Formats: sequence, C-alpha cells, structure tokens
Amino acid sequence: MLAAATLSLLMPAAHAAEPAVNPLLRTPVAQLTADQVQGMQQRLLDWPQLQRYRAENAKLPAAPAGQPRVVFYGDSITEIWSRSGNGGFLADKGYLNRGISGQTTAQMLVRFPQDVIALRPAVVVILAGTNDIAGNTGPATQAMIEDNLHAMVDLARAHGIAVVLASVLPVSEYPWQPGVQPAPKVRALNAALRRYAQAEKLVYLDYHAALANADGGLDAALAADGVHPTAAGYARMAPLAEAAVTRALQAKPPMR
Repeated sequence: MLAAATLSLLMPAAHAAEPAVNPLLRTPVAQLTADQVQGMQQRLLDWPQLQRYRAENAKLPAAPAGQPRVVFYGDSITEIWSRSGNGGFLADKGYLNRGISGQTTAQMLVRFPQDVIALRPAVVVILAGTNDIAGNTGPATQAMIEDNLHAMVDLARAHGIAVVLASVLPVSEYPWQPGVQPAPKVRALNAALRRYAQAEKLVYLDYHAALANADGGLDAALAADGVHPTAAGYARMAPLAEAAVTRALQAKPPMR
C-alpha cells in the first residue's frame, strides 16, 4: 500500500470551486418572469452594449492641446465614479468614463475598439473581472478572465496606448449572487495580474491593498453593499488612480 504522502503526490491538486453562473441562465424559460425574459432579450440584441456610448463617442471633440486623453474603462465601479455624490473624480479631471454596469471582461473586449481605441487616448485604465467571478454572463475561469484582459492590453499597446492595469476590488459577497465566496478568487486573480503587469512593464494599480478588510472584503464605510464604493471608498481610490495615470503618461508605451 502506498504511503499517504506518496498518494498525495500522485493525486491531482484540489480543484478550485466551479465558476459561478448567473442563476437566470439556468432557469427554465417557463419559470422566468416577463421582465426577466425581456431583459435577456434586450441583452442579446446588443450583448456588448455598444449603443451605450456610441452617440457620445461620435460627439466627442478632439482632446485639447497639451491635455492627454485618459479613458477609465470598466464596469459599474467605474461607471458610477462620475456621479457627483461619489466625488466626480473622473469628470473633474477631464478623464473619460467608459464603464458599464454589470459588464464582464468578454463584453468589454468586444467594445474595446469602439470605446477605447477609437477615442485615441494616451492612457487607458482597465478595471474589470469582478463580474466574471460573479458569473454575470456565464461561467468564467481565471484563465478566461486573464485572456480577455491580456487581449485588451495587446490591442491598446498595438495602438500606442499606455495601459494602467487595476486590481479587482475586494469583495466577500455579491448581493445578487450569494454563496460565490469571491474573496480568494479575487486575491488569486490579482496576484496573476500583478505578475503579468510586472512582466509586461505595465503600471499596476493596486486598489485591493488599500481597501481590503481582514475578510478580503470591503467595510460598509467604503462600500455600503460590499461591492460598489461609497464616496469614502472612491476618495481612497482617487489618489492611487491619479498617481498611476501620471506614471503611465511619463512612460513611453511599448509598441508591438
């Protein structure tokens, strides 16, 4: 009989928890409400939500001379940062906000040419991945999230756009998707993103270290729902973001 230690070497390592999935995607159609069906139909009509910023992009004037354009690109955490109650940091600095609530990295990758490249920014700040972990558009492994983010970075660099790659914010529970236990998944993803940023000489923006509590989540003072920052949460993020953008502007983006 093989010793326990030998067996442990032969057996595959314990697998991480299965990726989360939006429950609506597995609910029989007959059990869905009319509003739920309509919502999913609308999503299918424009899955990446290209219409969200299309008209705004078309009206966007050229960047003022001497003021490099910066795009903050992400999900709801980016989108709601522009609200005055959250400090209005993005608008106050003249940065462009191209966040869309609920989006995953797969959706963001599809709209990247329209909502980032076509705007000809000097820098793009990418913050994404938490909705993938929540399973908003279906199951997504860490490798899938990384692939999508790497593809966005490749697209940006091919067009001379410097990249700030942000860590996923801490979260210990998703109100809309309980039981996922995202904290360790977020930490693992962020560790991989940090390694990737170092290897590719990208500016890494570490929100997680500045916001996380002992459980790997967000205290209520920083995020009332545990996911979306309050004004106090954004106030802690703002100087980190500004410093990262300054670093990216000072470094000439590598071309590929």
